[in-house]
Amino acid sequence: MVTPTIQRRRLGNALRRAREAAGKSQDEAAEVIDSASSKVSRMELGQSGIRLTDLKLLLDFYGVSAEEAEPLRELARAGRQRGRWSGYRNVVPDWFRQYLDLEADAAEIRWYQSEVIPGILQTEPYIRAIIDRDDVERQVEVRLERQKVIDRPDGRELNFILSESALRRNLGDRATMRDQLSHLAALADRPNVTIQVFPLDAETYVVSSFSFIILRFGEEVASDVVYLETFTDADYLDSPEALRAYNRHWDRLRAAALGPVESRRLMLRIAGEMK
Repeated sequence: MVTPTIQRRRLGNALRRAREAAGKSQDEAAEVIDSASSKVSRMELGQSGIRLTDLKLLLDFYGVSAEEAEPLRELARAGRQRGRWSGYRNVVPDWFRQYLDLEADAAEIRWYQSEVIPGILQTEPYIRAIIDRDDVERQVEVRLERQKVIDRPDGRELNFILSESALRRNLGDRATMRDQLSHLAALADRPNVTIQVFPLDAETYVVSSFSFIILRFGEEVASDVVYLETFTDADYLDSPEALRAYNRHWDRLRAAALGPVESRRLMLRIAGEMK
């Protein structure tokens, strides 16, 4: 089932297209619903829901026909439902719950990680080694639940580029790291999972000291998203310019990284060093 987050993004894209087709600005739209233009911006980005009364005012203002408006009303109703992660409000912040919905619905994930193993690839001991919080059990539960995206039968593509430093950074004891690296090597054998390692001695000018995730969706669902996480917040970028830039950066990193076979061999070699 498509999540409320995706439904809001679909509605937001449709509202933006309708507004632009009508030649209206966000400021003009805000006046119609007696609100700030920032609220219209959030609705068009899918970051907030919209009341049906406000939706009707906007659709009338944009000249949207009754036949075209009905599917948008259905999207608005679906977007106001509680998401699958609402039960984890006490351990997952609002800005990250949106990402979890997007991650679950993405047709393809492109994930570059520089310092630690990506969350959906982590073993339980590794998770416990990097989480130092009172609610560790709930945090472990969330990460293990997220990992179900790997086993879904729909053939979604999961592509990862990991800095070699993420493989060599000791978190927990040596047994924890050995098992984590062996787990990565086993995942790399799956047909829908590609893991490449960006070696420390790579002879290239292409570097990336920050992690990023590109979430790709079918055209009928929503536009692609670049996710950038900080210590207390996150940015969701979906402008054409940002998407082009990050996809180019991804392609350069992938070209400079070891191939999947060589990467798997390196994982197993480092795991062997942990004995």
